[in-house]
Formats: sequence, structure tokens, C-alpha cells
Amino acid sequence: MTAGPFTFSADRLALPRGAWASGERQVLRHRGRPVLALSQGRQRAYVYPLYTPLGFPVTSEAPADHPHHNSLWIASDHVTCMMPAADGLLEEYTYGFYVNETFQGRAPGRILMTAARGEPTGRSGYRLTQSLEWRGPPEWAAPEGRVAATETRLLDVSVETDTMVVDVTSRLAAADWDVRLGPTRHSYFNLRVAESIAVTSGGRLSDDRGRDGGGAITGSNAAWVDYSGPVGGGHVAGVSVCPHPADHADLAWFVTDWGVVTVGPFRNERREIRRGETTTLRYRVLVHDGDADTARVADRLSGYLAKGGR
Repeated sequence: MTAGPFTFSADRLALPRGAWASGERQVLRHRGRPVLALSQGRQRAYVYPLYTPLGFPVTSEAPADHPHHNSLWIASDHVTCMMPAADGLLEEYTYGFYVNETFQGRAPGRILMTAARGEPTGRSGYRLTQSLEWRGPPEWAAPEGRVAATETRLLDVSVETDTMVVDVTSRLAAADWDVRLGPTRHSYFNLRVAESIAVTSGGRLSDDRGRDGGGAITGSNAAWVDYSGPVGGGHVAGVSVCPHPADHADLAWFVTDWGVVTVGPFRNERREIRRGETTTLRYRVLVHDGDADTARVADRLSGYLAKGGR
């Protein structure tokens, strides 16, 4: 699909005759150059690659130390379905949608994209809309897994000279029963940066209050976090994450010097989504060439934060 400067199409995978792919990838291009792709792996849907306007990738798809860290992704551990049982009682079925294997006794579920479409917004923007199922593991009486929740995920993309803006909106709805999320630090919006950008490789991790490093920022209520570092050839690039303040009254970050950024409202408390209800969470991502100061991250995010009354 082509609209203005954007093109959105499936990526053709070069496979031997008779082979088949276990995942898929749909690429968004701006003036012929890829800027990001919607990827579906075995366990979850995620965004990879993610490029700066000059074409430098800033995320890692599946690092060896944490193969469930998939570039830019949404997931949550401690997802509990309140299932109806005999005699009108409810039972708790608890799954994990974060780690790819059984973790602390919770069987892994999958977040599966069932549809995706793209459309232009205004003169220079583009919106990607994904429909997803949060499907539990195969179990007795549910060989395909139970659908714990459904999600509509919107990515509104605009590209400037040195910065790409991606506004992510996640609308998570309970399926056939009430669902609880958290409390857990493994939730909700996640980013794993490219190895060269990590602090351990010479990059910089900072927030809006001038704090540096994972130890200083983790557990705080920073308005935004930026990761910047070398990407080759003498170039510096980075990526910023800013949760919408109206959706995050209970905000706590989990960030590390080795490259992971996680933020959401479920770290310290459990949230229930009743059948028929939807929880909406929004985030702005800046993918930029240059460091945080060169890209004017603070200025670019000020308007987004003001909309939330912060």
C-alpha cells in the first residue's frame, strides 16, 4: 500500500523451495527507505527493525542473554484470567506473556497479530493498526489456548529530518472473562536497544531530570528516558520513550545499563480489566540521529507531556 511518502508492504522472505516461515514481517518505508517493520515471531508481535532517518538501527531483535527481548514490544507477566467454574465459582488461571518459556511456574502465552493495515494521516503521517490476541498456552479443553485478552495497537508515524516520531496506543480489552495484570516489573511497554548504544558499550542512558544510568532511574517517575550511543562510522543515534502522563498515575521505570527499558502502570499494583472493558495506554517514541541534546529530545517531548496535564 502506497500513500504519499509512505509504502507499507509484506517483506518477501527468501526461503528454499518447500520451506515455510514461522513468522512474518511487514515493512513501512518512507520515500523508499525502511523505517520500521511489524514483525510476528513465535511468541509475540513486535517492531523490528527500527531505524533513524539516516538509516541506523537502534534496537536488538533477540539478544542472546534475553531472547524474549524483541526490539520494541508490548507484553506483561502475571496475567490472571478469572475463569467461571462449577457452582458459579471463579478460579484464577495465571499465565505469562513476557518470557518465552515457563517462568516462575507460569506457562507462556502468545501475543498473535491477526490483522494489520496502514493508512495515511494528514499530509505527512501514517497510521499502522494491528489487531492482536493474547492467547494462553495449550491446555486441557483448550488445545489452541484460551484468549485471555484482545488488543488493538496503533502506531502513528511521522518522519522529520533527524527524528522519527512513533506514537503507540495500546487498547487492551478483556475477552470472555475478567483479566488482571500485575503487579510485575515485566510490564508493559518495552524496548531493548542495540548493543552499541547500551551503557555497557559506551552509550548514555538519561532522563528528563538529568539522571544517568539504570540505577538512578529505575523505580523513579521520570517523564521520559533516552538511550543514545555510537552506531558506527563515527555516528551517534538514539531512542527516547515517553509514557503519556494521563495514562500513568502510578509510573515506575525499570531500566538497565545493559539495554532494556520497561515502563507501565503495573509495577506496584494490580489492575483489573472487566469483561467488556478496555484499558488504553499511550507512549511516544523518538528515534533520532545524534544524542539527546542534539536531537532536542526535551523540547520535542514537552508538548506531548503538556497534553497530559503534567
